[in-house]
Amino acid sequence: MKKFSALFLLCFTASNLLAQPQINTDSDYFNELRSISTAVPIIAVSPDSRAGGMGDVGVASDPDANSIYWNPAKLAFLGKGTSSLALSYTPWLNRIVNDINLAYLSYAFALDDRQGAAVAMRYFSLGDINFTDENNNPMGVFSPYEFTLNGAYALKLSDNMSLAVGLRYIFSDLTQGQIVAGQETKPGQSFAADIGYYYRSREYNMEGGMKQSFAAGVNISNIGGKISYSNDANSDFIPTNLRLGGAYNLRFDKYNRLSFLLDFNKLLVPSPEVVEGEEEDINGNGIPGESLGNEDVTAFEGIFQSFSDAPGGFREEMEEININVGAEFWYDDRFALRGGYQYEDDQKGGRQYYTLGLGLRYNVFGLDFAYLIPASATVRSPLENTLRFTLIFDFESFADQE
Repeated sequence: MKKFSALFLLCFTASNLLAQPQINTDSDYFNELRSISTAVPIIAVSPDSRAGGMGDVGVASDPDANSIYWNPAKLAFLGKGTSSLALSYTPWLNRIVNDINLAYLSYAFALDDRQGAAVAMRYFSLGDINFTDENNNPMGVFSPYEFTLNGAYALKLSDNMSLAVGLRYIFSDLTQGQIVAGQETKPGQSFAADIGYYYRSREYNMEGGMKQSFAAGVNISNIGGKISYSNDANSDFIPTNLRLGGAYNLRFDKYNRLSFLLDFNKLLVPSPEVVEGEEEDINGNGIPGESLGNEDVTAFEGIFQSFSDAPGGFREEMEEININVGAEFWYDDRFALRGGYQYEDDQKGGRQYYTLGLGLRYNVFGLDFAYLIPASATVRSPLENTLRFTLIFDFESFADQE
């Protein structure tokens, strides 16, 4: 049996992506952390710096090259002749290591004035890992990684609304065939689908020459099969997610505009099981088990079960909803300032943070930057004090210059 290096790596990555355990003694129905864990949690991490600077909102924001992740239905509103390429880079745990990072490449284009499409690839490198056997003898250096490849198509149903579908391939190679805990491992693989809806109103005139408009969106992402890293191991849920929200846009004049955005997110994954009769909290209630459980629940059953299976009832179901708020100010469509905040209930992980962002556009090129500031002294983020950036290439502007 080889040493548990790979297993530790998997647990370490997941724990930093989700949240650190903590106790809330004020709860009247459980006294331990009840965060929902999934496999490949990296695919639920915001990939681009524009949304990252606005508190990770994006289901109803203006369409851009990264709309395929936030809500592919926005692609139908790109505008005829529009196409753009975006490359995003995010250092990961950069205060600890320097070889773990997330890269994201997306290309979005309009087919005509009513249809849009996009393709994207996500690559998460976990750096170099030294594998050893039980006697601590070196067995080589390996480079675990995860990647996804996806595409989406969007169609306008009217001048104000659109629908979209997308397909994603997920590949996760964390152990590269090593023996972990006595079991031969393999890369985890799965396919998943996305469904999106987007509504955008026309602009309404206001007093003083200002104009206002509204937008709303719904996106269900990663609807797909469970994933396993061994022939003998149980399969785990992937992070199927329901995202819905809206945007309120103000155009003050020809040069200045401001948007306020609000997203709600809920993982469509069953809540952790309660182990009745084995351990109890101070109120005599069963406390969560150490694993997901629900081994016999299929991915699709889990989606419907996730709305009503929380042991704490309706109150706990509400605690499983994350709230993201953001704002974006543009001057002359060339300079942007952004800010945002995410709230997650303490019992569900406690990931709470502020974000700041900056955007620049000049002719063909654009740059977006994002910076995360943790709001909790207990739960740390692998992205805190990290500068993330996205490079955008606008092919429409390039064609106009020729």
